[in-house]
Order: sequence, then structure tokens, then C-alpha cells
Amino acid sequence: MTKSESKRSGASAISAAAAAAEQVNNGSLDAGFPEQSPAGKAKVMKQTSRESLQRRNTECEVYDDGTNTFFWRAHTLTVLFILTCALVYVTLLEETPQDTAYNTKRGIVASILVFLCFGVTQAKDGPFTRPHPAYWRFWLCVSVAYELFLIFILFQTVHDGRQFMKYIDPKLGVPLPERDYGGNCLIYDPGNTTDPFHNVWDKMDGFVPAHFLGWYIKTLMIRDWWMCMIISVMFEFLEYSLEHQLPNFSECWWDHWIMDVLLCNSLGIYCGMKTLAWLSMKPYQWQGLWNIPTYKGKIKRIAFQFTPYSWVKFEWKPASNLRRWLAVLGIIFMFLLAELNTFYLKFVLWMPPEHYLVLLRLVFFVNVGGVAMREIYDFMDDPTFHKKLGQQAWLVSTITVTEFLIVLKYDPHTLTLPIPFSVMQCWFLGILLILIWTLWRFFIRDITLRYKETRRRKQEAPVDWDRQLGNGSTAASGRSKLNGSSETLRQRKS
Repeated sequence: MTKSESKRSGASAISAAAAAAEQVNNGSLDAGFPEQSPAGKAKVMKQTSRESLQRRNTECEVYDDGTNTFFWRAHTLTVLFILTCALVYVTLLEETPQDTAYNTKRGIVASILVFLCFGVTQAKDGPFTRPHPAYWRFWLCVSVAYELFLIFILFQTVHDGRQFMKYIDPKLGVPLPERDYGGNCLIYDPGNTTDPFHNVWDKMDGFVPAHFLGWYIKTLMIRDWWMCMIISVMFEFLEYSLEHQLPNFSECWWDHWIMDVLLCNSLGIYCGMKTLAWLSMKPYQWQGLWNIPTYKGKIKRIAFQFTPYSWVKFEWKPASNLRRWLAVLGIIFMFLLAELNTFYLKFVLWMPPEHYLVLLRLVFFVNVGGVAMREIYDFMDDPTFHKKLGQQAWLVSTITVTEFLIVLKYDPHTLTLPIPFSVMQCWFLGILLILIWTLWRFFIRDITLRYKETRRRKQEAPVDWDRQLGNGSTAASGRSKLNGSSETLRQRKS
């Protein structure tokens, strides 16, 4: 879909939504609410207007001159011609090697490339359009290919699945020892005269900038300070709870709370929130590159091509209703599960932490996570317009669950190791507190408020009735004073 087509579809969707809202406000839209009382209709109209007003307050204004250049046009025929030429060359002009393994790898890669070409040109656009809609369509197709690869690994035996990784990299398929981050946890080691702070320097590996950069990007995805801090702290509790399963979860206390939470994670979240504040205040005025007269303006326009086309401020409001509360809990749970899958997958598939496949998986989630969070927020914030969960959010959820199933199948012994009793008590207490708060906030509190409101109305009703009776007698006495007594009226008529 070209930029002009997407703009026209967006304009038609906006006008349709405005027409529906106008029908609701005028009281002419009765198909969705048959046999509804006027009070119910008024409540629906009030809620619809409130939601639309809230949606307008979280969205920024965008100006676009509508320039449709070669960069934005669809190139379906061009891609089809190039792909056909490549296939004709391989079929007629290239001799097929006699190596079965090489031909198998080559055929799989060619099949994936053809699927990517189809998806980039024909797949449905998502909520993001910068730097180009084709970029996000590409990652959508990569999501489908990655999910199919996970399904294939899931249906293999444990031995065959691990040995299959050798077809990707011959160095894989060998069990690797996990690094223990615990051990000597002294910040200052007086026994080491040459370098008393050697324990701190040993922990300064490549994961330190990865923690900072990772939480900076996660903040741009979630766009909420509280949710980011909760996920950050919860993951450290998970590392404490699961260090009996994976050795590399065993870290020093200062590595958990000082280096990870207070320094790397908090600094990444802070920089992410500052970037969000700048993006929310930035003017979104787009002009065609050839319509800009100066070279400085052209360079600035090229740089801004890699910034968002528009901006929506996320307001999750988990305590507003039970649906949003459960949705936010589900988002936090899926985030933590995806984080744990990073460690467990490389443990069960025997991949070292520095392997390029681990890095590629992180790059993949960086590109698809932002789109998935935007689609989830749209589905939560405006369910009347977004009637189904977005395609990228659906795929990311499926990928996360499939990764966990692979871990569960390939090493059930590790996942079923008995949890320490103290850890189990802490988690049981936390889950119990969440359940109690949920029952109080969305059930007990609402029932109490409704009971108080009903009681207040019953107390005010007799006062209003007496007041109306008093007004009626006063009006009658006023009319009798103006017209005189009935005897005087009869005498006057006669």
C-alpha cells in the first residue's frame, strides 16, 4: 500500500468513526443497543464522547503535504520481475551442485527469501510507517518465518533438535557450561593487594551496556515509567527465585540491585522517558524532500525520516476497570516470560551467550516489540474501532509461548526442580496480595460505593418530594390570592 493509499484509508476510517460518533451523539444509532432505555443511551453517549475526547488528548497533530515520491510508490511489478529473473537464472544458467546438504540449505533460504519478497510487497500495513511501511512488513514476515522455525524445533526430539542447530552453525550442538556470576561478592577485597575492586571489574562485561540499551528501548515500547520499573524489579526477583535452576542467575546482591536496577536499568528508563517527552512535544510537520529549498532542510528531513510519523501518548490506567487491570497484568507476565526465554533457550539449545543467534533474537524483538505494544494499546484503548488484536501482537504472543514450550519439552527436569520453601512463600504472598487488591478494588469497593449512592438517593428523595408538595401548595395559594375566593368569583360571574 502506498503512502497516499494509507492516508486515504486512514481518512476514511477517521470519517467513518466520526460519523458513528455523530450518530451516537444524535441518538440515531440504535442497532447496537436495542431495547435500551434513554438513561442507558445517555450513559453510552457520555462514555463514547469521553473515550473519543481522551483519545484526541493523547494523539498529536500531524501536518503532511501529501507528496508521493518514487520512494513511497508500490513496486510490486518491479519486485516480481527481479524475482522471476533470479529464478530463471538459477534454473537455466546455473549448474546445480551435487551436495545434498548444501542444496537443502540453499532451497530453504530461497524459499524464505521468496516469502519475504511477497510479504514486503503484499502484506497489510501496521501502525508504524517510518522509515518506510515496507520495513515493518519485512519484520512481520520475519516473525512468521521465526514462528515456523520454532514449530519445527518443537516437533523434533531433544537430540535431533540440538543437532539441527549444527546446520546453522557447526560450532553449535555441544553442551556449554554456564558462567557463575556469584562466588566472591565482596565489593572491596582486602586479600587482593593489586586490585581490591577486582570483583566489580569482573562484572563489567558486555551485559552492562546491553542492560542500559535494552531498558532504553523497552521504555520507548511501553511508554510508562511505573510499568518499566515494576518489570525491572520483578525480573530481579525472578533471578533470585530461579537461581537454583540456571547457574548464571546466581549473582551478587550488589550486582542485582545496584548495577542492574539502580544504575543500568534506571538510567536506561530515565533516558527513555526523556526521549518520550521530546517526542511528545516535537512538531510533526512533514514536507516532501524536493519541496524543501535549502540543503540544511533536506538533510534535516532525511534524519527525521527515522523518527515516528506521529505520536500517541500511552495512558494504561490499570486501575480504571477490571479489563485494563487484567490486560496490564498479562502484558507484564508476557514481558517477563520473554525475558526468561532468552536465558532458558540458549541453555536448552546449547548456545553460548555471545553467539550471533542470541543477538539476532534480541534485534528481532526490538523491531517487533514496539509494533506489538502499539497494537495492544490500540486494542485496549479503543475496542470499538480496533475490533481484533493486531497481527504483530498476535505473532509476538505466539512466539513467546512457543519458546516456552520448547524449553519445557527440551529440559523438563530443570523447570521442575523443587523451589525453595522461602521463595515459594514470598511468591504465594505476592499473588495473594494481588488477588486481595483486585477483589477490593473492582468488586468490594464498587459494591460499597453503589450501596452508599443508593442510600444517599433514598435519603434525598423524601426531601425533594416534600419540596415539590410545598411548591405546589404555594402556587395554589398564589393563584387564589390573585383570583380571589370562589364566592367572589361566583358573584362576579352572576
